[in-house]
Order: sequence, then structure tokens, then C-alpha cells
Amino acid sequence: MSEYPSNDPRTGPRPSTPAGLRRRLAELRGPGTEPRPLDARALAALAANPGCDRRALLDGAGIDKNALATTLGAPSDAGQSQFAFMRGNAFEARVKADGGAELLRLTHALLGGGPEPTPATRHVPDLAAQGPEARTARTAGALREAAGREAWTLLDHPMLVLDVAGSPAYLEPDAVVVAPDGTWTVVEIKSFPMIDGAADPAKVGAAARQSAVYVLALEGLAPEGARVREKALLVCPRDFSNLPTAAPVDVRKQLSVTRRQLTRLTRVPELLAALPEGTVLDPALPADELRAAVAAVPAAYAPECLSACELAFHCRASARSDDEVTALGRAVRGELGGLATIGAVLAAAHGETGDPADPAVAALRRAHRLRGEALEASGLGSGSFGGTGTGPGGAVSFGAPRARTAADEARAGEAA
Repeated sequence: MSEYPSNDPRTGPRPSTPAGLRRRLAELRGPGTEPRPLDARALAALAANPGCDRRALLDGAGIDKNALATTLGAPSDAGQSQFAFMRGNAFEARVKADGGAELLRLTHALLGGGPEPTPATRHVPDLAAQGPEARTARTAGALREAAGREAWTLLDHPMLVLDVAGSPAYLEPDAVVVAPDGTWTVVEIKSFPMIDGAADPAKVGAAARQSAVYVLALEGLAPEGARVREKALLVCPRDFSNLPTAAPVDVRKQLSVTRRQLTRLTRVPELLAALPEGTVLDPALPADELRAAVAAVPAAYAPECLSACELAFHCRASARSDDEVTALGRAVRGELGGLATIGAVLAAAHGETGDPADPAVAALRRAHRLRGEALEASGLGSGSFGGTGTGPGGAVSFGAPRARTAADEARAGEAA
């Protein structure tokens, strides 16, 4: 197995992108197209689908997937509504009011970190600067100062940077809290509610993946004596009010996946080498030409992509047209083993193909047999609902209900 350089910030500096690779990525984007910078949401979405070469290559090259999807005729409708955006900003302002008093109180109550914060021990540094590089430097300086202050420090929208395949990805968490004991905590403020102490698991999972990206970036800045928590603090409205509540979220699993995905991005040269000569993924190309170019990069579509990737609608249409079982979900795909298409699944279920010793084939045939027995018992017959019987023009035929027998009547009376 090939070895790739680690993307863990604690292992030292990572190599920069070679000039030849930068030139090839520029050719892939198209003439005059600037690379789209990666952010925490993009990195979290990448970690959510680690097997997708298409996403890895497009993100590694900095290609605008939203523009790509629009040209392909399958634009994404993902995005936050204006109302939700305004509500989120109002809630965040409330959480951070009065020098972050409530936020620091929640941090101390749930995670500890030293004596209870008081107005005298609270510090909110000014992180304003011109441009992401200057803001990143200002944040790094504030974190170093906070590490030796032994007080509660709230960094409001700090700017962090993470090297991704040789390119800087600028990240802006909602907040970072530095406690007197030297622990650093990433804070994610979301506007979805936490009802009876629990929130939507899917939304919590997305917040955890995003927090893991911030934790990874912070680890590269932590001096000796400082410790970045592998638990983020998720702050949400309590029940149906606008009052804040919080819960710690363990992000160790998401950290591991994100590190692995960042290492995977170092495989961009291999993904490029597998493309046909002259492949260009410029959104300005004609739709047919662009569709063929995108199809040359393997994808790993799953229904979960619809909430995380701008190309999800295009990939879903491709998976359906190619009869791929991935369109049914990762769980189904995992259960079916080597049966990659719905046609192959149906053929195996009907006994036309497949090894009977294969557990997936055996399970499909048993399910098909049980379904047929159930349909027979219900009086619908085996030609119903996608069975082998079809009527004129390929329409599915529905068998006529059979007459009830004396045994049927007796069973019905017992059931009653």
C-alpha cells in the first residue's frame, strides 16, 4: 500500500503543492477560473462521504460545484433561508451578549476549566483585521496570549487556517473559549432547538463534523501547556424559547474521519492521472461536454448527499439512470455485497443469476419466495407489483382475486 504524508498538524509541516500539480489543477478548472477556497462546511461534507472520488477531486481542485450543477441542469436547492439566517444571527448575538457571560457560564457548567467566570476574569480580544491572512495572524496571537493569562477568554469568530492538499482553507468557527486551566473549546451555535435536552441527531452529527474541522485547525496552534478539547460545545435554543442551552459533543470519531479524508486529498495526483487526457471541468463548457467530463470521475452517491453536496441531484439522476443500488442508500448497498445494480438484484432474487452460496443472493431468494407466498395468501397472485407477469405494453398485471374457500372463511372467523 502506498504511503502518504500525514495531514495531522501535530506531525509537522506538510508539503506544498508541486508546481506541475498546480498547473494541472488550473487546466482542470478551465482558463481564468480561480480556485474556490474550502471552508469547514465543505470539509465536513467531504468527511461525511469518504468514498467519493468525485467530491475529493472537485474540492481538491477548488472547482465550484454549485456552478457545475447549474450547467448540468441539476442545480442544488441547498442553503439557508433568509429567515433562518436572521433568526440564527439574533440567537448568536443573544448567546454572546454581555461579553459572552452566558456562553462562558454554560462552558464552565458543562466542561469545567477552572474557577467560575466573573466579569473580572472575562476577556474578549479584538480580532478585527484586513483580509484572512491578517485575521489568522491576529487570532494566533490572541490564542497565545490567552494561553498564559489564566483567565476566561472568548474569541468571537476567530479565523483559523488548515492546510488542505497544499492549499490554505480559512475557517471561521462561531467561537473558541480558552479556560484558565489551558483548555481550548470549540463552540458551535445553532438555531435548531434542543427539546428536553436532545436535538435532531442528523443536525447534531453535521455540527460535530464541522466542529471536528475547527478542532483539527486549532491543534496546529496549541502551544505547550494548552490542550484542545475533543469535545465541542453545541449551543442551541432551549425547547421552544430563544433561551440558550448547551450540550458537549464528542468529536473524536469525526476527527479521525476528517484526518483520513485530508490524507485522501493527497491522492489528487492519482485521481488526475486516471482521467482521460484533456479532461476539463469548467462550468462554462457546454452541458453535454461537461456531463461527459464529470462522468469520467467516479462518484459514491448516497441519499445523504442531498443535504451536503451541491452535485447531489446530478449524481442521483446518474445513479438512477445507471440502475445503481447506491440510489437506495448505503445500508442497502452494504447488504447486497457484489450486486451493484438493481437489475442484478432482481435477477438474483428470481434465481436467474448469482451464487446460491452467497448470503446476499440467498437472502434475496428467500425474501422473493416469502413475498410470493404472502401475495398468494392475500389473493393477489404472483403477477402483482413487479412480479414476472406484465400486461400489454409492459404494464404490470394485477391478477384477479381468487374466490374465498371454506378454509379462508374459517381462518377469517378465527381472526375475528
